[in-house]
Amino acid sequence: MSDAQDRNKLERLCRYITRSAVSEKRLAITTYGKIRYQLKTPYRDGTTHVIFEPLDFIARLATLVPKPRVNLTRFHGVFAPNSKNRAEISPNKAKQRKRGAHRKLDGTNQKQSSEKRKSMTWAQRLKRVFGIDIETCAQCGGMVKVIASIEDPAVIEKILSHLNKKTSKIDRESLPESRAPPQFNLFE
Repeated sequence: MSDAQDRNKLERLCRYITRSAVSEKRLAITTYGKIRYQLKTPYRDGTTHVIFEPLDFIARLATLVPKPRVNLTRFHGVFAPNSKNRAEISPNKAKQRKRGAHRKLDGTNQKQSSEKRKSMTWAQRLKRVFGIDIETCAQCGGMVKVIASIEDPAVIEKILSHLNKKTSKIDRESLPESRAPPQFNLFE
């Protein structure tokens, strides 16, 4: 039987990764209301139990809770981000090998401008998230070029009120239906 199908090993692994940070079997409350924790192995001085005030114990437990949005996965050895051999084992090793070929001859590890990762434009994000393609002209199908970004609320209000007056003269049925982001009901 292969290791992947060994149910006993799988159960042992699941128990290991779901275990708590503190053993409940070694935890007790004294008659005076303090928390007593039995150590797994005694300290060098022979101490076998540690006694805490309840608030001190909670403070110690709170330090075990990771901060929000902290990456808890650490990679070491060949899997580390700056490992010399990472390109040999990572899924996108072809890209990394090309990157290594474009390094400067003087030995510096600076990325060229074509190698730098470019983020998506807001127009590309609108298309990806909401399916709104504002880069393609609705009339001719050609590419649309952004020539300005208006952010002043007073100017935006003026333009929208002008367009409202103008569209009242035009047949409103010829205009495309206004869209909002899709609404999902999570409790259905």
